[in-house]
Amino acid sequence: MATDTLFILERSYFDEEGTAFYCRDCIEVDGLLGLFPELAAKIDVVRVAWAKPRTQVVDALGEANQNCPALAFAEGGFVNTQDALLAALHERHGFPIRSS
Repeated sequence: MATDTLFILERSYFDEEGTAFYCRDCIEVDGLLGLFPELAAKIDVVRVAWAKPRTQVVDALGEANQNCPALAFAEGGFVNTQDALLAALHERHGFPIRSS
């Protein structure tokens, strides 16, 4: 049976000066995965590098849709805005609803 695929950026990257950065949306989703491993186990999670092109995301969603996190639906379609992604994780996979 096909499952949804969640594309999430690697945890951090360093700029030319050596400063570390993270994606706040990916960190929020990563936290959900860690807090609810039984739900996360039902999703294919693919960590992708920060640098573009993000080949795995392009292959699944198209070149114009490389932003992460993104949830590709098993039957086709996807969401890649934070509110829509969190709603889909709730509706499709039973994750709790964000309170604010």
